[in-house]
Amino acid sequence: MDGLIILFIILTLFFIGLALKYGYEYTVYKGELKKKAKEEHYLEDIFHKKQSRKEKLVSKIFHYADDFTSIGQRINFYSEDHDVDKWLTEAGHPYRLTTERFQGLKIFFLIIGLIVGGVAMILRFPFSELTVIIYPIVGYLATIFWIKSKAKNRQEELSYQLPDFLDTMSVTLKAGVGLDQALRDIVPYFEGPVQEEFGRFIQEVQVGVPRTAAYQMLLKRNTSKEFQLLIKALIQGEKLGIPISKTFHQQSLEMRKLKKELIKEKAAKASPKVTLITTFVVLPSALVLIGGLMVLNMFSQNSNIFDLFQ
Repeated sequence: MDGLIILFIILTLFFIGLALKYGYEYTVYKGELKKKAKEEHYLEDIFHKKQSRKEKLVSKIFHYADDFTSIGQRINFYSEDHDVDKWLTEAGHPYRLTTERFQGLKIFFLIIGLIVGGVAMILRFPFSELTVIIYPIVGYLATIFWIKSKAKNRQEELSYQLPDFLDTMSVTLKAGVGLDQALRDIVPYFEGPVQEEFGRFIQEVQVGVPRTAAYQMLLKRNTSKEFQLLIKALIQGEKLGIPISKTFHQQSLEMRKLKKELIKEKAAKASPKVTLITTFVVLPSALVLIGGLMVLNMFSQNSNIFDLFQ
């Protein structure tokens, strides 16, 4: 009897070992297949990007906005459906937001503001009579300003990334690589809007969308002046038969000039802001500090102002 038990235990361990061995080999083989498929067929799904934990948490919170979609579409002050759709497209649909969900989201935050204002009024916080009105308005408008800010920042980032992307494309195209293949090889090494937009362009061309129509979609989705200048130059170059490598090289030079001018413009705008901060914040604070020390000195037994620090 003891021999049968020992034999059974040995066979059990043997089969467990086999299962672990083949399971490990299957995992390694599956990983190699995924890596090979990704290298051979680059497809970037814009609306199903890998999300961080924070983005997943925010996405779950946004699901509550679906209950207020119908109300949000009726209360569309400063947020018509076509405007919201334009902002979401330019922002790259953050957190997989749709127009309907965004319309519900602004009402959701309006209600949150109303609840917070009501709690402040019950607890009799200062100015609670005003906050119960102000907080809902802030919740409503903050949602709109947030998506507009997202759209603006994404377009600025797209303009900022273009010169490096164009330089890389120009070198690759001069080496004799075709446009589609060059995009497949280069786009995965970039992040952000450049990867998303040209990744989507690759998808559209692969599924049979005419190249000119795909270019027009790029123009429709983005308002960046530098990006639109590039796409229009590509459309014009394709019509006139100009080599694409020259187009990318010329556009790269133009983008860098525009980038330098933009940096100079921002630097020029920063100087008055620094002056205003110095005039209205630093200087009054220094005067108050000096005046306070002088007053303390007057009502103390110190012979001079520096004795206060002793």
